[in-house]
Amino acid sequence: MIASLNNVTVSYRDHLALKNICLDIPKGSFVSVIGPNGAGKTTLLTVINGLGEIVSGRAFVLGFEVKSKNLSRIRKRVGYVPQHQNIDRRSPISVRDAVCIGRFGKIGLFGSWTKRDDEIVRYAMEKVGIAHLSQKPIGHLSGGENQKVSIARAMAQEPEIILLDEPTSNLDPRSQHEILRLVEKIYDEHKYTVIFVTHILNHIPASCNLVVLVKNGAIIHKGSPDETLKENMLSELYGCKITVVNVHGKRHFHTGEYQSHD
Repeated sequence: MIASLNNVTVSYRDHLALKNICLDIPKGSFVSVIGPNGAGKTTLLTVINGLGEIVSGRAFVLGFEVKSKNLSRIRKRVGYVPQHQNIDRRSPISVRDAVCIGRFGKIGLFGSWTKRDDEIVRYAMEKVGIAHLSQKPIGHLSGGENQKVSIARAMAQEPEIILLDEPTSNLDPRSQHEILRLVEKIYDEHKYTVIFVTHILNHIPASCNLVVLVKNGAIIHKGSPDETLKENMLSELYGCKITVVNVHGKRHFHTGEYQSHD
């Protein structure tokens, strides 16, 4: 397993963000972690990224236990794509500079920059379709372009695991579609282990082969898409009626009325 969490509980002050999480992630898998806002999805990513305050249980990533002495070894091999964030339009950082940050995450801040590093950064930008923007300030990019920069930055790190935290949030429909296609393309061609967090069911990529349903800091179901993306399980997850419709082999999800528990 490339990552394994054994009865992991994570706390932020008095709040238990994750409760007794058990999860094995096979190498080369595409994992979709889904659930409502505040369910603990992002916290799960922080644990795999070598962060998070583990108060009980043990977590192993890339063969290392998630402990302070191993964090730099883990984080050099894990690429992270955050949620879309507004960037100051006055920022002078160019697209290429932003992608290079991912490379420094691999070689170290004071590592010697070589021609190979240039080639890796160039390849990452070409792969996500932003090579023509290399000298443009990141503050002048659209939301979708900024997410492509984040993906290229993660790729420049040459990671074994890529974590994507709600990568389509706050994007327009066209940009959402482009990011989802890009993530699938990169997975299909490079076979990174991908962990993709979303609360939007219709944004679950077709390449996904393991689904983890998270609610109130706990995993309530996990398994293949066929095992987990069922109406009863999804309705339990979101607290409303979820209808699943298959059209030409693709699942579409529709939401019904909220289920009150009063």
